[in-house]
Amino acid sequence: MVRIALGARATLLLIAIVLVFAPAPRAEQARQSTAPIVGYDARFHPVLSKAGMVVSADTIASRVGAHILAAGGNAVDAAVATGFALAVTYPQAGNIGGGGFMLVHLAKEGRTVAIDYREVAPRAARPDMFLDEHGAVADGRSQRTHLASGVPGTVAGLLLAHQKYGHLDRATVMRPAIDLAHHGFPVSFALANTLASPWGQRLLANPAAAHYLFRPDGSPWEPGEILRQRDLAWTLTQIADRGVAGFYEGPVAERLVAEMKRGGGLITHEDLAAYRAVEREPVRGTFHGYEIVSMPPPSSGGVHLVQMLNVLAGFPLRELQLNSAAYIHVLAETMKRAYADRSRHLGDPDFHRVPVAELTSPQYARTIRAAIDPRRATPAAEIRPVTGFPRESTETTHYSVVDADGNMVSNTYTLNFSFGNGIAVPGAGFFLNNEMDDFAVAPGVANAFGLTGDEANAIAAGKRPLSSMTPTIVLRDGRPLLATGAPGGPRIITVVLQILLNTLVFDMNIADASAQPRVHHQWLPDELYLEPGISPDTSALLVGLGHTIGPAGPLFGNAQSLVYRDGIMHGASDTRRPGGGVAVVEDVQNAAELRKKLQPR
Repeated sequence: MVRIALGARATLLLIAIVLVFAPAPRAEQARQSTAPIVGYDARFHPVLSKAGMVVSADTIASRVGAHILAAGGNAVDAAVATGFALAVTYPQAGNIGGGGFMLVHLAKEGRTVAIDYREVAPRAARPDMFLDEHGAVADGRSQRTHLASGVPGTVAGLLLAHQKYGHLDRATVMRPAIDLAHHGFPVSFALANTLASPWGQRLLANPAAAHYLFRPDGSPWEPGEILRQRDLAWTLTQIADRGVAGFYEGPVAERLVAEMKRGGGLITHEDLAAYRAVEREPVRGTFHGYEIVSMPPPSSGGVHLVQMLNVLAGFPLRELQLNSAAYIHVLAETMKRAYADRSRHLGDPDFHRVPVAELTSPQYARTIRAAIDPRRATPAAEIRPVTGFPRESTETTHYSVVDADGNMVSNTYTLNFSFGNGIAVPGAGFFLNNEMDDFAVAPGVANAFGLTGDEANAIAAGKRPLSSMTPTIVLRDGRPLLATGAPGGPRIITVVLQILLNTLVFDMNIADASAQPRVHHQWLPDELYLEPGISPDTSALLVGLGHTIGPAGPLFGNAQSLVYRDGIMHGASDTRRPGGGVAVVEDVQNAAELRKKLQPR
């Protein structure tokens, strides 16, 4: 035992020496990878294309996007078609009743735009709406009731992107989703499993939800059986025919408001009519010569992604080696400080000044870096959000798209919990979100995912709740290189961080980068979470540094990522969850040619 203890102390000392005395990384240009397109030095390999690619959490939805690209649509057309298709085939997170964020890189113009279609609090919302008569948080009120729903933004956001940046007409882009809902699609093993799980079974308590996704006797559909959603097809047709007015006005709005009145919710016709998706300036940073472009507030993702990359740029990450104890220690200490700042400073920029420039400044990163002790984990109680400067659901979903012209889309959207609050709109075919839980329901009180907040994220009428969604695009010399994003609640930001580190620092292909074990720390609770694949020896060293290892749980995120390099697109759908897929234009074209050849003459 003595020898073991001495060995552990010697190893910890070695970690400290590496962190303190390793050469500081010099400023460098983005490395031009010399790796072959297809190599044999990795265990995981991406799907390749030259003509266009869609990567999403559902194979059918990815194919819809690829078909739109093959029909002459651009990346935005394909992204909008994929988003509406996911509302049909991936109903636990794909949606028209929720909201999200989209980044669009326009190759010809050389610019990237951010579209914020986050839900907003209804006009009747008030700061104490989720507190009981004693001033305590009422159990479940912000998660499982009609009050939990914000005004949906998905339809407005997807249609804004299409109107401004798409090529094809709206009817063409929406037709695949309408057909899938009306004629049905084969239930996947993944969807069948979700419907049979507790998340799915809770839907049986809501008659409309049970009608949409279960057999008449309440049993779940089996894999391969055809699921038809005629009410959803009707709603999608209204949108295809009338645009934004087809959802926020008219018969769809009537049905939504009627359900709100029936269940004691707050969303009114006036709330729906007033909703607007907005364009914002993306958050930008640089890392190892690459330009990082991500989502600004009310998403916290982009701010803290850039903040953490700024801090990590000063450490010799390659020398520390991927997922060594020293490497994970540096990541965890950086993550803690970013999430502490999140709790204090982040919120809707239309209501609260968010110090984006200060949080993402290299000067502030140097301050954080200097506070990281290579020999000891700093307890969360010793870390406070700065006042001056020198858990969302895992059922969010992300998809990435690139076309042959180099246009690129990175989109993340959600209902919050799986199937939102579990309440569906009768006669309209879609689920309501429970995004109001992403507000700080009371100062310092954690939400469903352990995240705390302050006045910056307090409930207010017309305000957008803070999010961790982190759709991200990486540019090299002004040209798009990488698009990524993930679900996972508070873990979204750290998943995206590690995808970028694996590709930009460790030169992994995007499939290998997506498959590596991940780690996460969010300040509170003061626990470091490790995925399977981090060795017990490494875990023991981290404990020796003062980290508390959190309990094992679900794997982190379900990233949908692609890289565009030297005219070749490389796509990878994270294998942490089943059912995802990469679809490419060549497969669509080859299938069409094969059908012609197989037709009887």
